[in-house]
Amino acid sequence: MRKLVYYIGISLDGRIAGPSGEFDFFPQGDERQAAAYSTWVNALYPETIPTAYREAVGVADAPNRRFDTVVMGLGTYRPALDNGITSPYGHLRQYVVSSTLAPDTDPAVTVVPGDPLGLVRELKSEEAAAGLDIWLCGGGRLAGALLSEIDELLIKTYPVIAGTGVAVVDGSFDPTVFDVAERTTFPNGVTLTHLTRR
Repeated sequence: MRKLVYYIGISLDGRIAGPSGEFDFFPQGDERQAAAYSTWVNALYPETIPTAYREAVGVADAPNRRFDTVVMGLGTYRPALDNGITSPYGHLRQYVVSSTLAPDTDPAVTVVPGDPLGLVRELKSEEAAAGLDIWLCGGGRLAGALLSEIDELLIKTYPVIAGTGVAVVDGSFDPTVFDVAERTTFPNGVTLTHLTRR
């Protein structure tokens, strides 16, 4: 069965964005550190680079390595939409969970007005091409609603405290244990931790 993998960047205090959706406060290090970090992560997960930027970072023709499907909430989709991009991940099947987004926003994007659990369970039961998984791209409320279905976490922890903002998981109290499978630390201070559900 396919896995739902929450791959996300967070601050030290567990924020994936600021209170107004800001995400430009995550430190990248100096130019050399930022380039080394980006090159490594982009090679590992090229499909997580938005379609509009894939050529610029040298992954335009890179095959999907881990995911063939992306699921996101409206808050995660909104920055692309605000910039006139209605299909941010055209190289993946795209689902946006929203009760307010018009269903005909883009033919390449499936708008799901409710029942994210039902959606994910249906996607997990599908046969995936090349055994690829489902990327939960954000946001925190959607992650809270889908916590029972999250199989793995890929957490990029940046050395910054946001103070407030969008929580990595925003749901009811539901302690869920994950085991650390692998951890990689980069010279720019970012740590990528791969966790699996116990």
